[in-house]
Amino acid sequence: MNVPEELRYTSDHEWAKSEDGRLRVGITDFAQDALGDVVFVELPAPGSTVEKGGPLGEVESTKSVSQIYAPVSGTIVEVNASLTDAPEQVNAEPYGAGWLVVIDPSDSSELDALLDATAYRATTE
Repeated sequence: MNVPEELRYTSDHEWAKSEDGRLRVGITDFAQDALGDVVFVELPAPGSTVEKGGPLGEVESTKSVSQIYAPVSGTIVEVNASLTDAPEQVNAEPYGAGWLVVIDPSDSSELDALLDATAYRATTE
């Protein structure tokens, strides 16, 4: 299982990468593997606000539909529109081309509450 050291994680299997004060968010390698082949991704519109732990969207696979949760509160500033035509990127590159949204956090201290790679690995064992 791939768990990049530089990312932060939620116990719900989302990852967050800090980029100039904003957070790029996706689902982890563990989550995409458990889901199976992703066939559809539903994401919020840019400008939408999300609450930490609240719904962020859904990922539909050949096995099930899974809720995605916001790792922090804030405003959606960008969505990965390429997932509309190529949702399989979530499986192929969960930490790259398969990212989901970029959030402008309303409280940057919420990032501190996320798990580091070691703590996240422990939740999946």
